[in-house]
Amino acid sequence: MKFSDIRDLTVDELRKRLGQMREELFELNMKHSLGQVASPVSIRDLRRNIARVQTALSIKLAQ
Repeated sequence: MKFSDIRDLTVDELRKRLGQMREELFELNMKHSLGQVASPVSIRDLRRNIARVQTALSIKLAQ
Protein backbone atom coordinates (compact mmCIF):
# COMPACT_ATOMS: atom_id res chain seq x y z
CA MET A 1 0.00 0.00 0.00
CA LYS A 2 1.46 3.33 -1.05
CA PHE A 3 1.20 6.52 0.94
CA SER A 4 -0.27 8.34 -2.06
CA ASP A 5 -3.22 5.92 -2.01
CA ILE A 6 -3.73 6.38 1.72
CA ARG A 7 -3.51 10.16 1.56
CA ASP A 8 -6.65 10.34 -0.62
CA LEU A 9 -8.86 8.62 1.98
CA THR A 10 -11.14 10.51 4.37
CA VAL A 11 -10.64 10.56 8.14
CA ASP A 12 -13.48 8.06 8.69
CA GLU A 13 -12.07 5.70 6.07
CA LEU A 14 -8.61 5.95 7.64
CA ARG A 15 -9.96 5.12 11.09
CA LYS A 16 -11.91 2.17 9.71
CA ARG A 17 -8.87 0.89 7.80
CA LEU A 18 -6.68 1.31 10.91
CA GLY A 19 -9.08 -0.77 13.01
CA GLN A 20 -9.15 -3.52 10.41
CA MET A 21 -5.37 -3.58 10.15
CA ARG A 22 -4.94 -3.77 13.93
CA GLU A 23 -7.31 -6.73 14.10
CA GLU A 24 -5.44 -8.43 11.28
CA LEU A 25 -2.12 -7.80 13.04
CA PHE A 26 -3.48 -9.33 16.24
CA GLU A 27 -4.58 -12.44 14.34
CA LEU A 28 -1.24 -12.71 12.55
CA ASN A 29 0.63 -12.44 15.85
CA MET A 30 -1.52 -15.20 17.32
CA LYS A 31 -0.90 -17.43 14.31
CA HIS A 32 2.82 -16.64 14.48
CA SER A 33 2.98 -17.72 18.11
CA LEU A 34 1.36 -21.02 17.11
CA GLY A 35 3.72 -21.45 14.18
CA GLN A 36 1.01 -21.18 11.54
CA VAL A 37 2.28 -18.10 9.65
CA ALA A 38 3.76 -19.00 6.29
CA SER A 39 5.65 -15.72 5.92
CA PRO A 40 6.71 -13.64 8.93
CA VAL A 41 7.44 -10.79 6.52
CA SER A 42 3.70 -10.19 6.28
CA ILE A 43 3.70 -9.06 9.93
CA ARG A 44 6.40 -6.48 9.23
CA ASP A 45 4.60 -5.21 6.12
CA LEU A 46 1.35 -4.86 8.03
CA ARG A 47 3.04 -2.93 10.85
CA ARG A 48 4.51 -0.54 8.30
CA ASN A 49 1.14 -0.06 6.63
CA ILE A 50 -0.41 0.71 10.02
CA ALA A 51 2.27 3.37 10.54
CA ARG A 52 1.47 4.87 7.14
CA VAL A 53 -2.23 5.08 7.97
CA GLN A 54 -1.49 6.61 11.38
CA THR A 55 0.75 9.22 9.75
CA ALA A 56 -1.89 10.15 7.18
CA LEU A 57 -4.53 10.33 9.91
CA SER A 58 -2.43 12.66 12.06
CA ILE A 59 -1.75 14.90 9.05
CA LYS A 60 -5.45 15.14 8.25
CA LEU A 61 -6.39 15.86 11.85
CA ALA A 62 -3.76 18.59 12.14
CA GLN A 63 -5.21 20.51 9.19
